[in-house]
Amino acid sequence: MNQTRIARRPWTGSIGLLLGAIALVMAVFHFSAGPLDPQPTIGQSIGEIAADIRKSAIKGLKGEPLPEPQSAPWSLDRMLKASAYVLGGLAIVLGTLGFVLKENRRLAVCAVSLGAGAIGFQLFTWVILLIVGVVVLIAIFQNLGEILEG
Repeated sequence: MNQTRIARRPWTGSIGLLLGAIALVMAVFHFSAGPLDPQPTIGQSIGEIAADIRKSAIKGLKGEPLPEPQSAPWSLDRMLKASAYVLGGLAIVLGTLGFVLKENRRLAVCAVSLGAGAIGFQLFTWVILLIVGVVVLIAIFQNLGEILEG
């Protein structure tokens, strides 16, 4: 009996590659374009935080129950971030499935790499921003100490 191998199209690797590329482009676009939703000024944010602290303190002193915390609304920025994570995860899964199904290795490796790159890019930027924020806070506290001493 003649055993011929049926050539299959590498659909999982191809779709994974496409999703990984879209996820990476979305992550880089969102990082470079900045927040797309209108952002309140720093003064407005600090004023709202101070007002919330005041209201909570008054309710706590009076013994009134505090309001239930509310979840943040889904903004365009939040949807872009979540979509990039989801598409990156799907690219990793489809690339891994491509390995399992013995599809073209290059497609599978590229799909996994692009998906991991999209997720890693977002996590890396958050870590860098946190480190920069801590360095700025340390500098502010050091300057406050010098001002108070002098």
